[in-house]
Amino acid sequence: AMYGCWGMPPTINNVETLACAPLIITKGAEWFSDLGAKTHPGPVLYGVSGHVNRPGVYEYPTGMLISDLIYDVCKGMRGGKKLKAVVPGGSSTPVLRADQIEGVCMDSDSLRGAGSMLGTGGMLVMDEDTDMVKWLRRVSHFYHHESCGQCTPCREGTGWLENLVGKIDDGNGNLRDLDILMDLCSQMEGRTVCALADAAAWPVRYTLDRFRSEFEAKCKPSAVSAGDLQLA
Repeated sequence: AMYGCWGMPPTINNVETLACAPLIITKGAEWFSDLGAKTHPGPVLYGVSGHVNRPGVYEYPTGMLISDLIYDVCKGMRGGKKLKAVVPGGSSTPVLRADQIEGVCMDSDSLRGAGSMLGTGGMLVMDEDTDMVKWLRRVSHFYHHESCGQCTPCREGTGWLENLVGKIDDGNGNLRDLDILMDLCSQMEGRTVCALADAAAWPVRYTLDRFRSEFEAKCKPSAVSAGDLQLA
């Protein structure tokens, strides 16, 4: 886009992208294209947080194995605990179970094949003691707080997500609430001006899908068949 706010040409790339320009100019495009994954070359700033021994921000080429980033760069799991889950690219990207990361690299194609996304490269690592319902409750609270309120699916949906996940976490939910959550996600995704509604829905959808037993364990038995429920 050459015409943006106040008639000025907008900068459509982020700082991390622009920082690569001097390297490409001085070393050449061929050199740059040889860094990392062939279909997604270049360096990435991986911001690793969570239950690792050495969290931090590390610059490496794309295509790095998730396991290498956790166990070699970040020196493994804190306290010798087992890995439970990884969020590869920021809180909105689909969470992966430990058994899903084998051979998966930090590039767009590899993560897409595993059922997630590279996103910002902000990786969250969770150990075996992590309560995935409580984690999702915190994430849902964040997106509810961040919603500007312009679009109804986001304004109302983020509140419903936070309240329902909180209800389940407090032990007051039932099995039908799990299906309501998934239905809410479907009504939020792709229905708003910006992508915040999608960002709020994806953690709910994929955490519930991949760690459903933890949610069911906190639910009360339901007398109503979840399949009979539909949201207006």
